[in-house]
Amino acid sequence: MTFTREQLTEHIIHAGQFLYARGWSPATSSNYSARLSANQVLLTVSGKHKGQLVAEDILATDLQAQSLEPHKKPSAEALLHTQIYNWQPAIQAVLHTHSVNATVLSRIESAAAIEFTDYELQKAFAGISSHKQPLLVPIFDNDQDMPRLAQQVQQWLDAHPDCPGYLIRGHGLYTWGTSMQEALRHIEAFEFLLECELKVRACTAP
Repeated sequence: MTFTREQLTEHIIHAGQFLYARGWSPATSSNYSARLSANQVLLTVSGKHKGQLVAEDILATDLQAQSLEPHKKPSAEALLHTQIYNWQPAIQAVLHTHSVNATVLSRIESAAAIEFTDYELQKAFAGISSHKQPLLVPIFDNDQDMPRLAQQVQQWLDAHPDCPGYLIRGHGLYTWGTSMQEALRHIEAFEFLLECELKVRACTAP
């Protein structure tokens, strides 16, 4: 289904309201995007409160993360969004959130990835049909150098083409979908798994 710019803008605004209400995008943190065309995306403007987005808070960029609206500045992490659209043409939405669960678990996990197994909700992700099928989620160290971080992410994505999302240590979660609805479903599923994992670790700590 093809959406107009106005419809995609509404999708992003509604996503911001939902994610802010759940506590997963506090203050001006997070950024969201939707594919506008084969070579353009819509992205939230830098520094905007995600629970109070309006149409003027959304801008168009090319697939190199360069603003097509000179009076508007995209998030510093725009490159991490356009990277996903370049990687898989079927992707229609990318969401980045800053939840407590994602921030804390990514800090206490010292490994380069978290493997979720035996959670029924793993089946919320396409391609996973059993709780016994592992869901591997990489964790990248936080970095203000976006091209360098994007290169690290791309190396993982090239080796794991079924990857549905990743964590940035002490920072947050990135996930995506073939629609905004699917991307939001992935956020909810990830948040459930992250919270469960934190509680399991708390209950089993020596």
